[in-house]
Amino acid sequence: MSKGDDRKLAALAKKNAAKAAKAKPTKRRRYDDTLPPEREEDLELRDFFSEMKKREF
Repeated sequence: MSKGDDRKLAALAKKNAAKAAKAKPTKRRRYDDTLPPEREEDLELRDFFSEMKKREF
């Protein structure tokens, strides 16, 4: 790899690290107070499926 490629790769890694560090605020959906709070897995799945809805196949 050339120096330019190394710089581009480093910039991309830095950009992705900054994006990962930016944590989303934990928003709890309020339907029923008797429901248990959402687990981390539930939040990840909801985000995953909302992203998949935006894509076309």
